[in-house]
Amino acid sequence: MMVRRLAEGLLAQNRASLARAITLLESRLPRSRLVSAALFDRLLAAQTHGASSESFRVGLSGPPGVGKSSFIEVLGKALTDRGHRVAVLAVDPSSHTSGGSLMGDKTRMPELTRDLRAYIRPSPTGGMLGGVARSTRDTIVLCEAAGFNIVLVETVGVGQSEFAVADMVDIFVLLIPPAGGDELQGIKRGIVELADLIVVTKADGELIVPARQVQAEYTSALKFLRPRWSKWKPKVLSVSAQNGEGMAQLWEKMEDFCRLARVSGELTVRRRNQCVSWMWGLVREGAAEMLLNYPAVRRRAKELEQRVAKGDLPPGVAADTLLEAFIGATCREFPLMEQHVEKPDESTSER
Repeated sequence: MMVRRLAEGLLAQNRASLARAITLLESRLPRSRLVSAALFDRLLAAQTHGASSESFRVGLSGPPGVGKSSFIEVLGKALTDRGHRVAVLAVDPSSHTSGGSLMGDKTRMPELTRDLRAYIRPSPTGGMLGGVARSTRDTIVLCEAAGFNIVLVETVGVGQSEFAVADMVDIFVLLIPPAGGDELQGIKRGIVELADLIVVTKADGELIVPARQVQAEYTSALKFLRPRWSKWKPKVLSVSAQNGEGMAQLWEKMEDFCRLARVSGELTVRRRNQCVSWMWGLVREGAAEMLLNYPAVRRRAKELEQRVAKGDLPPGVAADTLLEAFIGATCREFPLMEQHVEKPDESTSER
């Protein structure tokens, strides 16, 4: 009954139902997972994927202090004023000490928070690498089912490797500050290679000249990088969230990309590949969780942890021992699996 009510509420564009569905999705409880799976089955049965095909998913990433929240506030308001329904998924880093997150993005988006055509959902990373939360992909689908045709995904402040958001959106936008480094540093950053648009923020006041200089440097740097898609050459623009300068031109470029991707079929290809990547990501996550919670592994883990901490055992050997314990226990529990498990080679045994 709860699944039916949530599904009906989502399809009726009820914000409270969307919030409850996302909370269920973020829960790690087994019962919540079952309810979430049943909810997705019902939504797919209602053919909500037809609505998702008309949506536009935008990933926004950049280093801390680049002004992501201010940028989203201005862009989001401009889009709602044009009649779009905008969902903002803001991901905050979780503390390694307490596990908590501040999740204060709404306080930096006061105008968009009060806009009835917008929905802002902060989420913690929960220790997930890549700058996004574990449930970000599923949350995008729920927002689209609730009638939001534009989904903005804001990642945590990133460095060179946290760009998992590029594998779950239609267009990946990299925000850089006016003092973002020279063009050589731009080439070195792996995240630049995945960007469909690069935006220099804070291009106002005394920072106009540095912003234009950085824009020129990144434009030059992109000449040495191979674009992700042969029909689209990444653009570099400068904008100001303070006075709105350049925001209209930026959205025009986003629309151009979306239009070209739809007509050429690139958008469909990207989403299909992302679904496959999504599946294997869930497999890896589930396998790691299963391994850590397996009784045979847990029995050996404490002893091996102590030996590694004392320096009596190399971490690599301890890891191999735990994996062998897991495989051995699994083969004993499921005998038919043993014939499909590859034997370790001599080099692994010797190590």
